[in-house]
Amino acid sequence: MTPQDASTAAAKVCLMAPVVPVLVVDDASIAADLARALVAGGLPALEVTLRTPAALDAIREMAAVPGGVVGAGTLLTPKDVEDAKAAGATFGVSPGATDLLLDACEANDLPLLPGTATASEAMRLLERGYTVQKFFPAEANGGAAALKAIGAPIPQVKFCPTGGVSLKNARDYLALSNTLCVGGSWVAPKDKVLAGDWAGITALAAEAAKLS
Repeated sequence: MTPQDASTAAAKVCLMAPVVPVLVVDDASIAADLARALVAGGLPALEVTLRTPAALDAIREMAAVPGGVVGAGTLLTPKDVEDAKAAGATFGVSPGATDLLLDACEANDLPLLPGTATASEAMRLLERGYTVQKFFPAEANGGAAALKAIGAPIPQVKFCPTGGVSLKNARDYLALSNTLCVGGSWVAPKDKVLAGDWAGITALAAEAAKLS
């Protein structure tokens, strides 16, 4: 997969809804229910972070949910890429970008949202052909104002800002011409997940799906 094809595929994922849920799943047995709740609320693109032992099994469970498009977050190594692809992930997300990781995603035909935090990093990825990137950690790097400033001289790149994004500030990012969507964990709070409050999560997803 070329970087250009990867960016085209990543853009399609980002344009499915204004918010991509960023999910940390500790128990794979609830993964399908969580995915169904989010999809029902209008958020079909789901990022399962590889931060727990249950993550790959959670991806497998979610990949079988109708209407959902499941990706793997926190990709750090080529093995992460291979494991995520084998589990059924159809896209990947990384906190940063290395040549080794980019090579692995391209070799495994896994579209990637590579992480970037600075104009130089965005330019380097653009030079390689990645026109859709993740701005991370968004709030710690100056928030919407910083992303707007980066977008002025580099309008070719579109972003999915993640990290500190919430219902309160999501619209600030989504109002920017260089933002396709945002990534956030607020749509699946841990207390509701642990309680199995799927209706509550669907309600939060529906609220997020209306953001613009």
